[in-house]
This record gives sequence, C-alpha cells and structure tokens, in this order.
Amino acid sequence: MKIHEKYIKRCIELAKNGLSVAMPNPSVGAVIVCDGKIIGEGFTSAYGGNHAEVNAINSVKDKSLLEKSTIYVSLEPCSHFGKTPPCCDLIIKYKIPNVIIGTVDTNSKVSGRGIKTLLEAGANVTVGILEAECRESNKRFFTFQEKKRPYIILKWAESADGFISPFSKNEKKPVWITNTYSRQLVHKWRSEEAAILVGTQTVVDDNPRLDVRDWTGKNPTRIVLDKNNRISKESYIFDISQKTFVISDKIIDYSKNVVLQIAEFLFKNNLQSVIIEGGRQTLQSFIDANLWDEARIFNGTEIFSTGTKAPTITGRIVEKRKIGSDELLICLNYD
Repeated sequence: MKIHEKYIKRCIELAKNGLSVAMPNPSVGAVIVCDGKIIGEGFTSAYGGNHAEVNAINSVKDKSLLEKSTIYVSLEPCSHFGKTPPCCDLIIKYKIPNVIIGTVDTNSKVSGRGIKTLLEAGANVTVGILEAECRESNKRFFTFQEKKRPYIILKWAESADGFISPFSKNEKKPVWITNTYSRQLVHKWRSEEAAILVGTQTVVDDNPRLDVRDWTGKNPTRIVLDKNNRISKESYIFDISQKTFVISDKIIDYSKNVVLQIAEFLFKNNLQSVIIEGGRQTLQSFIDANLWDEARIFNGTEIFSTGTKAPTITGRIVEKRKIGSDELLICLNYD
C-alpha cells in the first residue's frame, strides 16, 4: 500500500467515530505524521464542536514537530467561519508544510477555497487520495450537497416466504421477523441517521417508538406520514422523547408527487439522511419513484403463509451476510 493511501485509510477509519454526532457536518478523520510516525489523530466532534483537524493538532504534545509534519485529512479543510473558526487558519498558524487531502468538499462554502488558502500560504497540497472511499465515507453529506436531498435508506424484514407482516395479529405491536441481534443492529443504524420515516398504517398497527433503546446513541428525528390525522394522540410518536414531524395534507399536497415532496421537506429541515422503515406502501412508493440510495433487507426464518407481501426492488447487491439465523442483504440503487 502506498504511504499516502495508508494514512488516508486511517483517516476514514477515524471518521466513523463521529458519524452519529457530526451531522449535518461531514464526519472527517485527520492524522498528523512526523518522520514516519503518527504524532496526532482526530475526528469530527459533535455538531458545533471541533473539526477533525483541530482535534488532531490539539492531540500533538510537542507542537514544535508540526513545522516538519504532514497532515492527512479525508475531506478538504474548511476556510470559512461557521460554528467554529476555519481549520485552514490553524494549519497555517502551526506552519504544517504538507497537507494530503482525500477529496474536495463540494459544499459551496468550501469547494476548493480551503485548498486555495493553503496553497497561497505556501503549503504543499495533494488532493485525491482514495477519493472514492472518502466520498463513500461521507455519502450522506455529498448526496445532500449535490442532489439537494437526504441520503435515503430503505429497510425492512421479510419472512422466509416473502411477507413483511401477517394479515392479523393479537396485539398492537410489531410482529418480529428477525432475531435480537438483527434488531439491535437496526437500532445502531437509527443512531447513525438524521431521521426515520414510517407511514400512517405502521403507526396505527404497531405503535412503534422509532428510537434507539437497544443501542447507545442519539435518537433520529421521527417523520410520520398522516394525511388525514388518523393517528391516535396516545401513540408513542406523540411523546416528547424525540423531535417528531407529522406530515399531514396541510404540509404537503398528497395529490401530487408525495415522495419528492417528502425529500424536499427533509432537505429544507436540514435532515441529511433518512431511514425508511415502512410499511410496504411507503417503501414501494420510494422504490417506484426511484428515489432511494440503499436498501437493507433482512430475511428471517418465520413462515407466515399469508400477509402483506414484501416490496419489490431491483438494484446492485453489494453485501450478503448472516446475523445468527437471519440473512442481511445490502443493495444499492443502480443510479
């Protein structure tokens, strides 16, 4: 492995640590190397806190070493004032001579300005190391900036015979198709996304909490479709445990392209990603509109014989793995 790739790969690994808390900022990793040794590392703090470069520089005990070091970052350092001062200014202040960048930041506030600032200050700047991998690590951020919509993840579980739920059940709660480990993984996923969305019937039938109670992390913003205000005010979605938007016909026009309006609503509310958990009609509407990026599909061992059929989807399968008795399929949109 080439030396620059080695350290940018480490930046990507570090960036994963800030994924669940950095949004709407991208989660970035930074590594500082001097004489072939890592002397500092950092990743993006929770939104409003330090960026990766600042944390990495702060972690270096002997600041005099910075003048002969190289800083690696998975994303172009910022050059503007936001919640925090520009990272470029700090790199220049400590006279770090070499800056290796994974990919350009396409946010209009940055987009090459950070690179220009560093070059004008006399730094040696290299751009485009493991660029595809760096973009993948911030796929939510890049989708939001470039497509002006959230990164959309579809998720459902289906029985061994292809149903997502039986026609009848005894209690107003979900009928579990997957095992405990798969359900815990879903809660981890929820902690990594800005929002979670379900349709009216899912709330009426299951009264879900849509939280991360089986994982440590932040709860996503709940988005619930309820055209005619059918959902009982006693439902969990109306508790005050997490931010919730109920999208009625007073918010969007249900006679027009609902899926597109939902994406626009999420974008306007600065929600960078959403995991859509059903039911079938809601999931299929996003599939039919070709407005999705990733699908995560569990196949359990339960046999329902009859019930609500699972959505129909085509895409590029990128992963298959077993989680106990369940099988998880990860699929990406061909587009």
